[in-house]
Amino acid sequence: MRKLLYFCYGLYLFLAVLGSSPSIAAGDVNKPYSVFIVPQLAPVASYKAWTPVLKKLSEATGLAFDLRVESSIPDFERVLATGEPDFAFMNPYHMIVAKRDKRYTPLLRDSKKMLEGMLVVRKDGEIKSLADLNGKTLSFPAPNAFAASLLIRALLAKQNINITPSYVKTHSNVYRSVLLQDVSAGGGVNNTFQREPDDVRDQLQILYVTPPTAPHPLAASSTISEAVRAKVISAFIKLATDPANAELFDAIQMPMPVPADYVRDYQSLEALGLDKFAVTGSD
Repeated sequence: MRKLLYFCYGLYLFLAVLGSSPSIAAGDVNKPYSVFIVPQLAPVASYKAWTPVLKKLSEATGLAFDLRVESSIPDFERVLATGEPDFAFMNPYHMIVAKRDKRYTPLLRDSKKMLEGMLVVRKDGEIKSLADLNGKTLSFPAPNAFAASLLIRALLAKQNINITPSYVKTHSNVYRSVLLQDVSAGGGVNNTFQREPDDVRDQLQILYVTPPTAPHPLAASSTISEAVRAKVISAFIKLATDPANAELFDAIQMPMPVPADYVRDYQSLEALGLDKFAVTGSD
């Protein structure tokens, strides 16, 4: 039954995006810039959300963009570690590592809503407090999902709450694993939870919310020229201010994009010591 539910959900998303192309070919066709998206949701959902935005960005800038979505967050991390992506939409922890190891620079982030991690439980379940989670199994998208996993596990450890993590690849799978009672609770974020269908959210309850942080940035490799970066930032913000594009930019979690700044937005996260909770090369 559980496998059937996951399969049906994935099939629904696949049919919804059928016919969309992940490759945006416009402008300088000899130099398509790769754009990698961290797969918080099923990859097909990321393709569906980002394809029309990159198409408009391509038309506005005259540049070509090649959309890439890996099958899991660890797969995305492995590609990011090579420095292959020209542009990448990543979580704040990824931003810290990519800045340190490959000199990536954040270009844009949303200004409408800060990022909050959260633990969800079934409304009719037995878990009523964080203390009730001690000794329980919790689901997370991936070891290094920032607010949905790393930050939550660090905060639970600080309170001496011992849990067994189960990594289920996407935020959508987290919410369904809690719904199906495979685990006692699951880690997600406000942006993905609010995008779940009513019949999923109505059966779940938010048990805990982390302190807010700056949301996921769209970052650029050090190999991308300042001129191209400036063109992308300007066009991205201009497109987002057009009411006709509101739904498109909401779908990629950047309804009100603004220029990002590493020192202002992400540098303070370095002090959290999240590296000790990160897992390298794990699925």
